[in-house]
Amino acid sequence: MTSQHIAFSVGASQTRLRHEGHEIQGGTVKDVKLEDLRPTQFTHGEREVERKRKEYAALTGHALQMAIAEKPIPIVLGPKGAPFATDHHHVAMALHRAGIDRAPVVLLCDFSSMDPAGFWLELENRRWAHPYDAKGERQPFNTMPEHIHQTTDDENRSLAAFVRDAGGYEKTTVALEEFRWADFFRHHLPRLGGKDDKFDARVKRGVELAHSELALGLPGYRPR
Repeated sequence: MTSQHIAFSVGASQTRLRHEGHEIQGGTVKDVKLEDLRPTQFTHGEREVERKRKEYAALTGHALQMAIAEKPIPIVLGPKGAPFATDHHHVAMALHRAGIDRAPVVLLCDFSSMDPAGFWLELENRRWAHPYDAKGERQPFNTMPEHIHQTTDDENRSLAAFVRDAGGYEKTTVALEEFRWADFFRHHLPRLGGKDDKFDARVKRGVELAHSELALGLPGYRPR
């Protein structure tokens, strides 16, 4: 697949930093290489990534550029100035698979002077990191994958996204919202094991569970 380079413009600012040739201005950069972005979570939802990839792959030219620009990836600079995505991991993976090699980002904070232990503690305190694997088990931060595309599939991450889109719950600004719903489904539904022919039925059951009192207290909860 041929990689595409999309250029993005940013406004002027007095704040300027540099990381590996990328100029950061006023909390944003023009673009960064997706291959350079590092994750702050261990998992992704494979079905969600593929859905987004198909959406991007269906676009060309200005329409593609606008679709990418609509979702800049929030990042922080970690130890030694490495860029870490704090959200939109699925967007980054989908763009990479669609042959896009660079994407716009928004700089949230510069933690490049911190040591790794202090950096991860800061991110977790801000709820910008999620050190749990596809089984919902906590993992050491020093085992975090180096690249976003190295994160592993958690079928319940996709389920959480598809259930929300089907009206199971409202999208909120609560940090790590989809992880909380993924954990909920993990504890109330048997493992599907990548069986695509049963996923639609799983989403329907997920919507029913999301509307039940079992989900009371989860972000975006919507009783029937």
